[in-house]
Amino acid sequence: MKKEYALSKMKSRKNPYAKMLKKQITIRMGVDIIEYFQKQAGETGISYQNLINLYLRDCVQSHRKFAVR
Repeated sequence: MKKEYALSKMKSRKNPYAKMLKKQITIRMGVDIIEYFQKQAGETGISYQNLINLYLRDCVQSHRKFAVR
């Protein structure tokens, strides 16, 4: 490996993973919802935040509509 690199000669390129980045937000959820996903997290080994994200992503991709009761 070289001791010095000429970074000014390198070509720049866009980050191919930029579209997959997550944005941190604050959201209020019912305690029962959080407990449900935490239980699922314990069974699957996936963090409850990731489970919520996966569920919401599935809703978006399948164009699932919600019903307000």
